[in-house]
Formats: sequence, structure tokens, C-alpha cells
Amino acid sequence: MKTKLKIIQQAIRLFNQSGFSAISLHELAQYLEMSRGNLTYHFKDKSVLLEVISNQMWSKIEEERSKSRKLPSFENLHNEVQLYYKFQKEYAFIFLDIHVLKHPVIKKQFRKMTEKTIQDNKAAIAFAIKLGNMKKEVIPGMYHNVAFITWMLTFYWLPQQIIRGEKTKEDGEKMIWSVLLPHFTDKGLQSFQSFFGKDYLNGLGQAFEEDIDQFISF
Repeated sequence: MKTKLKIIQQAIRLFNQSGFSAISLHELAQYLEMSRGNLTYHFKDKSVLLEVISNQMWSKIEEERSKSRKLPSFENLHNEVQLYYKFQKEYAFIFLDIHVLKHPVIKKQFRKMTEKTIQDNKAAIAFAIKLGNMKKEVIPGMYHNVAFITWMLTFYWLPQQIIRGEKTKEDGEKMIWSVLLPHFTDKGLQSFQSFFGKDYLNGLGQAFEEDIDQFISF
């Protein structure tokens, strides 16, 4: 078990560093200072190794999720977003590699999680409407889209950071709240401020400049 754990930990580190397809079992064995035969005794190929790493990740996610309150709320949404970001860093190669995401086991797991996350987002919105914290839907389909966008801003945060620069100043969760807050009632805004604080509410991002001249040049 110690050897398997050592292989898994080193594999995650190398895959995150160089990409899943860039590291062969032979190279992994070299980093571990063991023979390829010894490595394949524990994991016969990279697909098996990937499944084990994936299962480890999902076990950790479910363990963390079980600590959340069962009642749908924006506190749970906050916890869910932070959970996603945490595991995106720990298992970056899974979230960034389209070929890994297409692996049958991982694809099935992510699809199930995605459906649950969007449904949880809808439940949180419905609960907020019931409490009077959010306005009722004005345009049909609007809150379905908001629930979907909330998931998308969470799941694809790491790839966009790499595309735009890893040290971008934006806070992914604050962007999600920027999508949700315009639909809040005054009661909801007060509740939000009570939970996150006034400074958080007033610091969602860079203030928008309304001067059109700065966007147009002739």
C-alpha cells in the first residue's frame, strides 16, 4: 500500500507538472527509482493508474461534500465553489486535459457531478426565492441559465486562468456572485452582507468605467 501511494502521489505531481500524455510509465518509474516492471505490477497501464487517481479524487470530494449542510443555501454554494477550486489545483491535469476528461470513467463521473451541481444551484435559487432573498423569475429560462453559468464559472476557472495568465486578479467566486446579486431582493442583499461582510460586497471587482470614449478610437 505504501508503494502504491508513493506511485500515485508522484504520478499526480508529474501529470500536473507536464500533462498526463507527456509522462510515460517508464519515465514515472525512473522518477520513482524503480523498474518499469515493478511499477506495472501495481498499475498495469496508465489507464488503470488514471482510474485509481480519479477514484481517490472523488472519494475526497464526497468526503468534503458530506460536511456541508443538507439544506440548499448560498452558504453551500460558497462551499461548493471553494471545493471545486481546491481540487482543480490538487488534480489540475484531470481538469485541463480534454483527453483525460473523455476517459470513460472520468467522463461518467464528471457528467454525474455536473448534473448534480446544476440541480443544487437551482435548489439554492428556489430556496432563496422562497425565503424572499431572490426575486421571482422575470424571463422564463433565466434562472436555469444562471444555474448553468454558475457551474461553468466554477468548472472552467482554472483553464481560463491559464489562457489569460495564471496570476489574474479576478476572484472566481466573486464573479459568480456578480451574476447572482442583481437578482437579489433588498432582504437578500442584507443577508448576503451579513454573511460575507460589507467589504466583500463592495469589493467584487474593478469598477466599470462608463466613458465610451475609452473603448472607441478613430
